[in-house]
Amino acid sequence: MKSIYKPTKFLLWGLGGFKHIVFFGVLCLFIVALQAQIRPKQLRKEVLLSQSPTKPVQKGKKGRKGGNTFGQPFSPMKPLAPIVSPLDRKGVTLVYLENSETLSFDKVTNPDIQILRGKVRFRHDNALMYCDSAYFYEKANSLDAFGHVKIVQGDTLFVYGDLLFYDGNLKLARLRHNVRMENRKTTLTTDSMNYDRMTNLAYYYTGGKIVDQVNTLTSIWGQYSTSTSQALFKKDVRLINKSYKLDADSLKYNTKTHIANLIGPTHILYNDETNIYSKRGWYNTSTERSMLLDRSVVKHKDGKTLVGDTIFYDKKLKYGEGFSHVIMNDSIQKTTLYGNYSYYSDDTKKGLATDSALLVDWSSNDTMMVHADTLFTSKDSIYDVARGYSHVRFYRSDIQGLCDSLTYSSRDSILNMHGEPILWADNNQLSGKFIQALTKNKKVNKIRIQELAMAIQHQDSVYYNQLSGKEMIAFVDSSQLKRVNVSGNAETVYYPVDDKDSTLIGLNKTQSSFVVMHLKNKKVQRVVMTSASTGIMYPLTQLSGSDLYLKNFFWLEDQRPKNKKELFTVFPKTERIMLGKEVSKGGDENKLPVSSTTSNKKK
Repeated sequence: MKSIYKPTKFLLWGLGGFKHIVFFGVLCLFIVALQAQIRPKQLRKEVLLSQSPTKPVQKGKKGRKGGNTFGQPFSPMKPLAPIVSPLDRKGVTLVYLENSETLSFDKVTNPDIQILRGKVRFRHDNALMYCDSAYFYEKANSLDAFGHVKIVQGDTLFVYGDLLFYDGNLKLARLRHNVRMENRKTTLTTDSMNYDRMTNLAYYYTGGKIVDQVNTLTSIWGQYSTSTSQALFKKDVRLINKSYKLDADSLKYNTKTHIANLIGPTHILYNDETNIYSKRGWYNTSTERSMLLDRSVVKHKDGKTLVGDTIFYDKKLKYGEGFSHVIMNDSIQKTTLYGNYSYYSDDTKKGLATDSALLVDWSSNDTMMVHADTLFTSKDSIYDVARGYSHVRFYRSDIQGLCDSLTYSSRDSILNMHGEPILWADNNQLSGKFIQALTKNKKVNKIRIQELAMAIQHQDSVYYNQLSGKEMIAFVDSSQLKRVNVSGNAETVYYPVDDKDSTLIGLNKTQSSFVVMHLKNKKVQRVVMTSASTGIMYPLTQLSGSDLYLKNFFWLEDQRPKNKKELFTVFPKTERIMLGKEVSKGGDENKLPVSSTTSNKKK
């Protein structure tokens, strides 16, 4: 091999930022991705359809349960409404006394009160009322019942308590002490409850509990509809399930469908591993599927957090979908993913992010940002795989790039850029048909460019230093380029610089089958070529136009992303315009060289 030239000064196209290229693979693990068997947006469709469930089959009534016994009835209570004849009121029906072991009254002091004792039973429309003793205000169409109070309405509703104050005109039952309401498979317990038989609404205000087949709910204030099974809870609401617990300020819940409507600040905790925070949404406690609105938050103990305008989440199947302004943050990997649609399965480790997808890596002081039309991740055995497809663009202050697709696998720690890839660093541009970055200890140690490999440095005004060949391999150490090997039709165009005044000496063109460029401190130290290499130095005034460029030269500075906003700029897919022409081995006969050198021996 023989040293052909040693330029006085050559400003190297610095590549110190290449150690950060590997972040695509190492820190893309939180990017949500999708494989062929996954159906995007399917969860949203299924959750929305499930909000109109079929009505459960009604079953038979339950038997009577006991209560407290009172030896003597209480003093007569003041009627809820003025004593008027029920026949004078439209729609009012009479309360009938059907049974009592004893009946007495005082014509002098309380002529309108009948005192009843022993197996007392009343009937009002389709409801039967039982008790140990009672005061019956027949003219007022009302009664006070004491001891083992029981109301049976139809064959599905049973209400128990120690005391009952009932107004037949209003159909309002006020029950006190040890109150229990059973409606099919739902049980409500409290100390004080009012039950409006006209609207079939029961409500408590001193604390109560509702238990169904799936959940237990408690609150300070509550309302329950026996006809629709819809309940409303307020103040210190808590829902307990074997797998999770829910705390809220207010909550709507249906005991048939087991669906909770979130109508206030709500916190759901799954087995101390997943926290959900929401102010509005819909949650099926049976299927554990939910629809969360208004920037709800899903936070996992492994450091991953999901925020979105709308989130559909299936806890049992461990996957979810996010819509509109979705943010996925990983505090462990120190990455954040943005997009308007995302999918992720914690079980299969497969996912997808699309529609303005953006990955931000903030693991170092200098933030890296990556955009693609679609971002994927998956697991290959124990290895992580990340992919980006269509309009891939990335930005960091010291390095930028673009390509049509990008892949990374932790199996071999190789980053592959396909589809007219380009890398920029400072005033340098690297391009080829395929760029591959090999990593070691999370740092790039080798870069391989295949087919139409070219490295360009913007030197001065219209002048560019250029190096091209069939294959180019760059060796990186300590974040700096140390050596570049170019094999196959290796060509160079470079402008040596005078050390004294930094002026350009001329234009040097060389050709060889193999070139090795050694670098030190981001400058060319020496260039070694094989035998049969040629080189010609031209005065700057002798060349212009296409003579200044290599055959496959193109400069796409206008497509270079310079900030986060420009990552989303889409350029039309057009054929790249090559400015140069092929260099002839004997040089251009019409141009006068300053000097020329030909080597027929190896150094």
